[in-house]
Amino acid sequence: MTRNRSLSVRSKKSHDSPAEKSAPKHRFTMASLRGMQQPELSKKLFKIIKSENHAIGAYESASRERISIASQISDWGEATGDDSISDISDKIGVLLSEIGEQEDLFAQNLEDYRSVLKQIRNTESSVQPSRDNKAKITDEIQKLKYKEPQSTKLVQLEQELVRAEAQNLVAEAQTRQKLKEAYDLHSAAVIERGEKQILLARHMRRLVQLLDDTPVVPGDVRPAFEHSAQARQVLNDAEEDLREWQPSFDPIASSATEMGSNLMPASVTGDSSTAEPSVVGGEDMAPAQLESPQEKREISGSTAVQGEGYQQQQQQQQL
Repeated sequence: MTRNRSLSVRSKKSHDSPAEKSAPKHRFTMASLRGMQQPELSKKLFKIIKSENHAIGAYESASRERISIASQISDWGEATGDDSISDISDKIGVLLSEIGEQEDLFAQNLEDYRSVLKQIRNTESSVQPSRDNKAKITDEIQKLKYKEPQSTKLVQLEQELVRAEAQNLVAEAQTRQKLKEAYDLHSAAVIERGEKQILLARHMRRLVQLLDDTPVVPGDVRPAFEHSAQARQVLNDAEEDLREWQPSFDPIASSATEMGSNLMPASVTGDSSTAEPSVVGGEDMAPAQLESPQEKREISGSTAVQGEGYQQQQQQQQL
């Protein structure tokens, strides 16, 4: 709830309310066709990203509906002619409207998570040719070792295999780092939405508690509503609690900052040309940060340096 938010939702009625708009239908588009033409791993991610888009749209629709319902409950309370019901229902409408706003904020945060999934998809798509080339080279090496074990072409193929593996390691590092980032955003958004909606629901229960439901016998008059000030204070408390809300979850640790510009651990980036392949491809390899265009050029250059270093080692072993 933002400061100075209206304490009533009755003045927000509109004939052109966004809540009256129907949710978008799932249609076959050119984007769907592009997804069908992508490599298998990218295709799976494409389907996930598209499904998340539909889910985000559903949350946005739920937000609009919740805000509309808030206005309706307030209008109904006013129409009853009961001062206590009118006051409480109007303030319940304010809290329901804020719950709807939190749903919309959740949808926005999910869109940030979805954007990171797109980066993973693009990485997977761009590295697929290198993976296919690696598999092809590996097959050629096996065939050549079987038919012509002494062929000089083996050295050339093994050098090409090293370069292909280096490119794949770069993509793997990016994928791991981005996967952690994506679900860091997703889980944080779920927790924020849940905690804020719980907070608002607790204040709503305080409002409901103020409504006297004692039966009145015929001929008696129900006492006038005496809790208007308390009801207003509940909204003020809710606004204050939302403003002071802080994340209660622990941050997800990342080792990506320990990587050098060539996506290798900082402890061995002094001379990337002499690095052992096992160091780069180890299971504890840290994921890489999203690189800028300049960093991409540095990564490309360092990959080539790794390949040249491996070539020198291969040639020395042959000698």
